[in-house]
Amino acid sequence: MFGVGVFGLLSYRALPVSDLPNVDFPTLNVGAGLPGADPGTMGSAVASPLERQFTTIAGIDEMTSSSSTGSSNVTLQFDLGRDIDSAAVDVETAISAVMPLLPAGMPTPPSFRKFNPADQPIMFLGLTSDVVPMYVLDDYAETMIAPRISMIGGVSQVQVQGAQKYAVRVQVDPNKLHAESIGINEVNQALQNWNVNLPTGQLFGEEATYNIQAGGQLMDADAFKPVVVAFRHGAPVRLDQLAHVVDNVEDNKNASWLYTKAGARRAINLQVMKQPGSNTIAVTDAVRSLLPAFQSQLPPSVHLTIRGDRSRNIREAFTDIQWTMALTLALVVAVIFAFLHSGSATVIPALALPFSILGTFSVMTLVGYTLDNLSMMALILSIGFVVDDAIVMLENIVRHIEHGEQPFEAALKGSEEIGFTILSMTISLAAVFIPILFMSGILGRLFREFAVTITAAILISGVVSVTLTPTLCGRFIRADRLHAKGRFARFMERQFARMFRGYEWSLGVVLRHRPVMLAVFAGVLAATVAMFGIVPKGFIPDQDNDSLNVMVQAAQGTSYYEMVGNVGRIASIINANPYVDSFFASTGGGFGSMNMARFNLQLAPRRSRPLSAAEIAQQIRPQLLRFPGFRAFVSLPPAIQIGGRMGNSSYSLTVQSADTTILYAWAKRLEAAIAELPVVQDVSDDMQMQSPRVNLVIDRDRAAALGLNASEIESSLYDGFGPQWSSTIYGRAAQYKVLLELDPQYQQDAGSLDKLAFKTSGGALVPFESIVKRQESVGPQTVNHVGELPAVSISFGLRPGVSLGAAVDRVNRAAAAMLPATVTTAFQGSAKTFQQSMQNLSLLLFVAIGVVYIVLGMLYESYVHPITILSGLPSAGLGALITLYLFGNELNIYSFVGLVMLVGIVKKNAIMQIDFALEAERRHGKAPAEAIYEGCLIRFRPIMMTTMAALLGSLPIALGFGAGGEARRPLGLAVVGGLLVSQLITLYLTPVVYTYLAAIRLRPSSRSASTPRR
Repeated sequence: MFGVGVFGLLSYRALPVSDLPNVDFPTLNVGAGLPGADPGTMGSAVASPLERQFTTIAGIDEMTSSSSTGSSNVTLQFDLGRDIDSAAVDVETAISAVMPLLPAGMPTPPSFRKFNPADQPIMFLGLTSDVVPMYVLDDYAETMIAPRISMIGGVSQVQVQGAQKYAVRVQVDPNKLHAESIGINEVNQALQNWNVNLPTGQLFGEEATYNIQAGGQLMDADAFKPVVVAFRHGAPVRLDQLAHVVDNVEDNKNASWLYTKAGARRAINLQVMKQPGSNTIAVTDAVRSLLPAFQSQLPPSVHLTIRGDRSRNIREAFTDIQWTMALTLALVVAVIFAFLHSGSATVIPALALPFSILGTFSVMTLVGYTLDNLSMMALILSIGFVVDDAIVMLENIVRHIEHGEQPFEAALKGSEEIGFTILSMTISLAAVFIPILFMSGILGRLFREFAVTITAAILISGVVSVTLTPTLCGRFIRADRLHAKGRFARFMERQFARMFRGYEWSLGVVLRHRPVMLAVFAGVLAATVAMFGIVPKGFIPDQDNDSLNVMVQAAQGTSYYEMVGNVGRIASIINANPYVDSFFASTGGGFGSMNMARFNLQLAPRRSRPLSAAEIAQQIRPQLLRFPGFRAFVSLPPAIQIGGRMGNSSYSLTVQSADTTILYAWAKRLEAAIAELPVVQDVSDDMQMQSPRVNLVIDRDRAAALGLNASEIESSLYDGFGPQWSSTIYGRAAQYKVLLELDPQYQQDAGSLDKLAFKTSGGALVPFESIVKRQESVGPQTVNHVGELPAVSISFGLRPGVSLGAAVDRVNRAAAAMLPATVTTAFQGSAKTFQQSMQNLSLLLFVAIGVVYIVLGMLYESYVHPITILSGLPSAGLGALITLYLFGNELNIYSFVGLVMLVGIVKKNAIMQIDFALEAERRHGKAPAEAIYEGCLIRFRPIMMTTMAALLGSLPIALGFGAGGEARRPLGLAVVGGLLVSQLITLYLTPVVYTYLAAIRLRPSSRSASTPRR
């Protein structure tokens, strides 16, 4: 046992710390670009061929795509059992096969990257300055800070959000081009010709070798200004005579800000992502240790600050869980002392706890698990019932000592009597979790760690109970100390004697009126089934992680500059909330559609605010809805992100049809119907088909007559309005773009197109309006597919107090009542997994009961006794469901695991009762009624001790103590409620069922089934 303790301590120090078990979704994101192509073209010419080819790959669970102007993204989510590396090879092969079918104008082939939607940043850093330009800040972030942090062990990558990478912008004035008879394509050619970085060779002399370096590389805007574009009238026309040449950024329609109570600053945001299985706390500590070095290398006017740190919540939760474990241990020890009122007798079973927990740490290290919410919750719950075996062993030995036997003799005799009982209790309890080990999907990944952890603790406690406990009892328990009764001991004995006499009398009454108890059993069974339908169903409960997300969606076609104003108005409201500590705001093309904005709120620590994150969200939501022109959606970050497609709210319903006209018409009607449901809020869709568009019709005959073709016309348009990536600057640590466009004042409306002119091969300038007619209309802003069909995703959130099960049911009914047969719906992400989990978890519960029945049948070599042992399960289920309902909690995946645990816990009482009864029948020839009556009375004390230990062991979780306790609370409530009700019922039901089944087992028999008189 000393070795178990030493290795356990070493393992505890080596275990990584995280918030949840590692769930690595094998997901690949394929990106393809065709500059200037409208969303419809990208959807049909790029996304569709890729999707058709990807359907030949095995193991794809979900395939979605989103096409916008100039880009398509296809997300492939594979089965959890699929190896991501082999999937990547298949995707690469599919891309190579589909290349001939893609448009010839694509500058690069489609590329892919590994992407895990369940990954969440563990740390947010903000880089700000009031003096330094944004592109200089971006350079610090991308070339100094991000690469160094990425080298830390446990960091997978560092994402730079709100990037403002340096670029030279050449903003051409079309009037000046006209005046000099220069086409914009000539400007593009001049930029390419005069900014080069080519190899120029070497000189080999007799004594030295010389590298030849030509000054063809231009490094900034000032160097580009004197570039000669053309000669007119014998004089050079330089670039700065035709355009504004400025040091700028690649994407100037993309901005981000860091807001604190002191105000707002433009910022570069860095998100640190950890590798699966790494220690979150250790990684964040390593990042923090680098900050002083970074700050010393940055100018004094540049500030690098921590904007968010998930390890803070994990530290708090971990500390609170440790305190919860200590409190649980104290409560369990107090129960033992209250019944045995002996210090030595109390210490002996209490030693089973640390050895069981330390041994479990060793097992967790061997299988590569982490200390997270689920594994620690398993350890807390195990404290309540791993001590059961030691209690049963100790109580039986103490009972023999109280009857006058010597401690060593009592230890031998008591352990022999109770050994099979402990074996049955331990193996059958561990068997409950066998089905969880074989669960598939995300629930299997989440709860496999829970099941292995708690099973290891149970099995180790069983070994400790049959080895260490009787050894210590034989050496350290003294009869004189047990018989020395203090005031507290005498008080507790009087209370227990009163309770025992009450049970003795009431048990006799019940055995004389057995049909009444059977009727009670039938009523409990019916009530359990009824309550299962009444209790609201949920999935993974929300957890207060001191953060909120706000998504803002303006009208289609809203300009970037209008969105900047919207961000300011929304930020002023959010920043006025006293519970918001800081937040990061962003808008522009780099964060989705141009009409979208995102806010990531960091709240004050939970201990310092009276409101939960959900209550703060309800507080902010109505304040943001009063503004016309845009909608705001407030949500809590999910505990784990499921699915690669994310909407404005937590849950989504996908609507599909082969006919896009029918799809778009019915999707809007369905969205309106869902928005009217009283159970949901923040309803929106991703259908953006009314974006302003300018349609251009080329007069092909006239263009051909003037020496132009469609390719030249569209290329010149992209030169002016792209902007066109004309050339590249090769810096010391990075490469930067030279972008060509019209001056911003000529990009404001459709009339600016008329300013453009095309240069023919003959040197003539052809005005835009002479060969192109324009017409303003509307078109799609994004085109989305699920599978290979066009799709519209409707997002929704839950109103306070509404369960996911109720919302899913109402949304399903609304869709079934109005949609035609040609339009189908399916939930995606968390809602889809919830539907699957309700079926799987119900099956899991019955499988767990079946496994326990089989195990008990093998142990007792009987088909009858397992029925007696399991007869108390409906009462445990009823108690759990009623408790959840009364306390306003859902039957979610945590509370469902509580029901599975009750299958293992509740049967312990019946095992102790019938083991004694069977032994009395075999050895002393007693009648079944007399044997079970005596067994119930003799086992009454250990039954009360083990039940109270399990009850008090689950109580801290049921109270929701500590950070993140609200998520664990349903499991604790289910266990506590189930134990309370089942304890009351099974003390009487088990003997009644035993006598009835004994009558069947022993028929024909002359043995009396009469109730013994006392």
